[in-house]
Amino acid sequence: MERKSREESLQLAKKILGYIESERLTLEQKKAIVSESIDNFTNHVTKAILTHRKSVSTDYSVVEWEDEGAVFRDTMGDEYIDCLGGYGVYLLGHRNPKVVRAVEAQLKRYALHSQEMVDPLRGYLSQLVAYITPGDLQHSYLVNCGTEANEMALKLARLATGKTYFISTEKGFHGKTFGSLSASGKALFREPYLPLVPGFQHVPYGDADAVEQAIRMLISTGETVAGVIVEPIQGEGGVNIPPDDYLPRLRQICDKYECLLIVDEVQTGMGRTGTMFGVDHWNVVPDIMTLGKAFGGGVMPIAAMVAKKKWWAKMEENPFILGSSTFGGNPLCCAGAIAAIHTILEENIPQQAKEKGDYFLKHLNEIRARHPEILVDVRGKGLLIGMEFAHNSLGYTLAKMLFGKKILVGGTINNATVIRIEPPAIISYEQIDYVLACIEEGIAQLAKESKVVR
Repeated sequence: MERKSREESLQLAKKILGYIESERLTLEQKKAIVSESIDNFTNHVTKAILTHRKSVSTDYSVVEWEDEGAVFRDTMGDEYIDCLGGYGVYLLGHRNPKVVRAVEAQLKRYALHSQEMVDPLRGYLSQLVAYITPGDLQHSYLVNCGTEANEMALKLARLATGKTYFISTEKGFHGKTFGSLSASGKALFREPYLPLVPGFQHVPYGDADAVEQAIRMLISTGETVAGVIVEPIQGEGGVNIPPDDYLPRLRQICDKYECLLIVDEVQTGMGRTGTMFGVDHWNVVPDIMTLGKAFGGGVMPIAAMVAKKKWWAKMEENPFILGSSTFGGNPLCCAGAIAAIHTILEENIPQQAKEKGDYFLKHLNEIRARHPEILVDVRGKGLLIGMEFAHNSLGYTLAKMLFGKKILVGGTINNATVIRIEPPAIISYEQIDYVLACIEEGIAQLAKESKVVR
């Protein structure tokens, strides 16, 4: 594609801004946005994104345009219940008014920081994070997304301990930048980029003995171990919940071998699993915790790496040796995160997630009992729930069936054997009942079709 003229570029920008700033679109504009969006993804983004979506891979006419609460709407005004929740982003719902209000107020004052003067909201947010995180976690490094937070955690562990190796888990997911991807445990994501960052040893998730064995073998062969990185509950890996003694034992093992316990709470943190943080289910305090997704209240992109003071000494020598994120901890994102924490505390979002999650699980298990040949397992904590199907195609088919009923759910990336249910905690019981009824109807249909095929 040849570079366009200034006039052509200006005309296109003006048209797009017209869509954005219009309070009401004409039917012609709505149709144009759909067709132009498909063309833009095909020619200027990646067409494969269209074809790899779990629920609408054959229907490109649905273009997300508005949202609020537990729903989003397309350009034509059709409303969809969001049980995907941006893979954990929309814990407080779409455009939570309290979060939006705080961001709008900050935007009227100033949006980004100078990089040189003291920016107060970064300090206030870090103080608030120290208040709500378990144990003696104290210092925060604010960044833009979860993978960046995990990069900072890995770098700090090496910096603070002077050691090298990390133990991570099979099926673990920590992001797709080089360090985070090296920690992740899915071959699908790793193989195209091998060799990755050296110094990562993967072991089965939920097996504390395997962690200790890996550490002992590394030390016995002359290596040093900086830390163990783990999700309290694996999300992308398939909503895998570890044995109750797993995280407490990892804490003991890390203390024994003088390495750091890094807990990735990007998806499980901020109340999603029915407690403020996933580790709270097992009363474990990590050395480093990473936060993201719901941390910005579903409005702003922000993440954090939080650490104990004892590991921060190297940062005091040179605060920029770890990193220097241009937009990390900017005032707009901090305002959103502060409002998010306030809302989570004021509305007791963890309790809401627990109660609604228990409700979901009870009814999903009843459905599983009626159709075990289709739905082989249901598991989760709070509103991080996985439905495991007998095979991949059943999950894909159900996701498409649900989308036809105006419900959005999500599989793990490139796999729908496990379908995740991650709605906002503010979802109503009326909406939950509709979702459950549609799931049961869809699974009953799959069971009927399965019997016909046999």
